Amino acid sequence: MSQNNNGLWTEATRRKYILYGAPKLSTSIIMGFADFGLFTLYALAYKIDPTLVAVGQGLGKLTIAASQFLLGWISDAKYTRWGRRKPFLLFLTPILSISFIFLLMPGLLIDITDISMVYIWFLIWYQIFNISYALTTPFSAWLVEQFKSKDRPKASQYENTFGFFGTAVMAVFSMVVLSDFRDKIQANPSVIPSEYFISVIIFGILPLILYYLAFFLMPTEPHFKIESNLIENLKIILRNKNYIRVNLMYGFASMGWTIVGSQILPFITYVIGFSDTTNIIASGIFVIGILFFLYMWRKLVLGKGKKKSLMYIFISAIIFLPFTLLGFLPSEMLTIFGYIFVLGIGGCLAGWFILPPVFFSDIAEDDEKQSGELRAGIYRGFPSILLNIFQSIGLTIMGLLMMLPKITVGANTFSIGYILWGPMSSLIIFLAYLYARKYIQLDFEWEEKRSRVK
Repeated sequence: MSQNNNGLWTEATRRKYILYGAPKLSTSIIMGFADFGLFTLYALAYKIDPTLVAVGQGLGKLTIAASQFLLGWISDAKYTRWGRRKPFLLFLTPILSISFIFLLMPGLLIDITDISMVYIWFLIWYQIFNISYALTTPFSAWLVEQFKSKDRPKASQYENTFGFFGTAVMAVFSMVVLSDFRDKIQANPSVIPSEYFISVIIFGILPLILYYLAFFLMPTEPHFKIESNLIENLKIILRNKNYIRVNLMYGFASMGWTIVGSQILPFITYVIGFSDTTNIIASGIFVIGILFFLYMWRKLVLGKGKKKSLMYIFISAIIFLPFTLLGFLPSEMLTIFGYIFVLGIGGCLAGWFILPPVFFSDIAEDDEKQSGELRAGIYRGFPSILLNIFQSIGLTIMGLLMMLPKITVGANTFSIGYILWGPMSSLIIFLAYLYARKYIQLDFEWEEKRSRVK
């Protein structure tokens, strides 16, 4: 695919947007389920040393970082009768589904009273799960090959909308199904609770259904020739100074956004003092806010461009996040603020989630304009390396904040870190804003020319 082949993109219909976005529903559910369920299952229910479980999860982070990079890189290498990306959907999706089911229900095949065997099972299937989950990188690379530049923000909006529906499903599932899961497993480890069993099976099969629908119903991307080999492709992207700068900005800013995403619900629970009912209301406002602002940010991107929109997203978060300091006030004064706060944070996160798939795809296309070769896979896979490193740092910072001394405000007692995470995240995002404003480019001349032609 070269710069003269713009007409090879098929029309971006609603059906195509849905087919591309829907698999994110399944991956949001299973990754959220794995993140929540693994510690509960293996450390609390099966009594494995929590440190060993944490080590296994840390290894999983390294595995997924390496796998996402390698699969993106390799998916550029060969064009098959199914194109470059579809083979990964065909072969890895069943492994993803099976590994998810086995990981969450070891009792199906092994004796869960043998702690050593259970831990080995966890290590093996968690790595297989993360390797197969990396199919999401070739799938993300498909964005640049399936949609024109002007259609990518909308495609990203659809993808993130499905993703947040998945998050909502996990929130409801956590409150309804997993509330007594640990007690049931501990009371009788050999029996898998029926509601848990059915949920894992359904969630495990869902990726197979949605990714296979994309495989069979989405068009195969047009054939484009890549003259350079894999090593040359890596050298080429590492010489792309703007791309490396964008990756540094993306990774560094993710430290702050990781803290935000992890702390918003604990903040409204421990600091604002929301009960089960108000927590459900706040969670609903949070999800609705994200869905609404996904649309609003997409409109802004189309009207103002990607870099200006990113600056507005950063500024919104920089201003909004320090309001966690209001947690020094008694919680009975903060109920309305709590609802406004989750709405605002949902809006900021929506902007951050919608943009990266778009600007990484456009940077890949910009390289293609200059070289005549489209390396979408490696351009989408490489960011996972820095992203996972910086996210781990962000989680470490969050952990250190939670270790700060406890304070009592009104009827609530909590670590002061539950208040200070807002200013800390704001500072990180502010530094990312300064760097992005000066050093990165996200909008290109060929986009403007294409718009004028249309």
